Amino acid sequence: MTTTVAEVGVGVRNLVTRNVRQSGIFVAFVAIFVLFAVLKSEFLSPGNLTNIILQYSYVLILATGMLMVIVLGQIDLSVGAVVALTGAVAANVVIKEHAPWYVGVLAALAVGLLVGCWQGFWVAYVGIPGFIVTLAGMLLFRGLTYMVLGNSSLSPFNGTYYRIANGFINGWFGGYGIDVFTVVVFAIAVVGYAVSQWRTRRARIAYQQSVEPMPLFLAKLVVVGAVVLWFGSQLARSRGLPIVLILLAALIIGYSIVMQRSVFGRHIYAIGGNLNAAQLSGVKVRRITFWTFVNMGVLASVAGIVFSARTNSAQPGAGNMFELDAIAACFIGGASTSGGVGRITGAMIGGLLMGVLANGMQLLGWGQSIQLVIKGIVLLLAVAFDVWNRRRAEATR
Repeated sequence: MTTTVAEVGVGVRNLVTRNVRQSGIFVAFVAIFVLFAVLKSEFLSPGNLTNIILQYSYVLILATGMLMVIVLGQIDLSVGAVVALTGAVAANVVIKEHAPWYVGVLAALAVGLLVGCWQGFWVAYVGIPGFIVTLAGMLLFRGLTYMVLGNSSLSPFNGTYYRIANGFINGWFGGYGIDVFTVVVFAIAVVGYAVSQWRTRRARIAYQQSVEPMPLFLAKLVVVGAVVLWFGSQLARSRGLPIVLILLAALIIGYSIVMQRSVFGRHIYAIGGNLNAAQLSGVKVRRITFWTFVNMGVLASVAGIVFSARTNSAQPGAGNMFELDAIAACFIGGASTSGGVGRITGAMIGGLLMGVLANGMQLLGWGQSIQLVIKGIVLLLAVAFDVWNRRRAEATR
């Protein structure tokens, strides 16, 4: 059975309108990426693409947890302070106490876990809004950071701890200066993506759900595969596969599965979409809320480890404004201000868009003031688009 051009056109339209939030941010990301590539040739250099991953990995880690909090219908304003506190704890353990690097990592994770339990208790079981609890937490944990560091910086970590955010895994550099190991890893990732998409398509057909025409499906696989392999080859021309990219990939895959295929993830969407309906359906709202904030605390500690390793130091002012970067990544990536809507992949695209935007403006020599203005405008437009989209959806009901 052949597919006509008209059917492909309908498939493209359905693919775009099925999730207009995701489609819009993807188009915006591609447009900004191409714009900076045209304006500044260094933007596409292997070294610069590697630096984008290294410099903005903490935002993507925070955005992963923040997306879950926002989908729940809450907000967390304390993650920047938690990043600073956990980095300070790790620095005290590794630098001051001369403990092994993994002890510092475990200490930071333990602090993040305790922070998540503390804030989750007040939000879930006492009933204080997350905005207030985490606003208080922002002040509390920032003050604790100053106490732990004694109002001074600690450095350097060096060794294995430093390699967490600055290390690379590479195998063999061929005659063209390309790390074969990195290329192979990205090729395996492309194959895995293709298999996953094929299985998802077959499952949708089995449940008699609509799918895009086969030519469009194959074209999507080819385009995604080509882009991923090109990006992998660029990293392979630089220093190889960043260790922090492996961590990010594991988090994205793991949390995407949690949010889309687990009972816990579906309950988060249910609570954010309609709290009363979720309670009447038997969803344990308090328990889900508590563990969502615990998860945010742990991921904030992971970001604290990565950021302190990247800067090779712990500073009292570390993590300043990080919460706004994470929140912006989620809203730009398609999360709804009213909760119940959003995907991990969308938050990642939103975070990358912010990173690409900042990196491109730095390459063009734009000052910090204009960068903040543009970031603010982008965030405002993203939220305005969400409001417009919700009103349009309500009008068509």
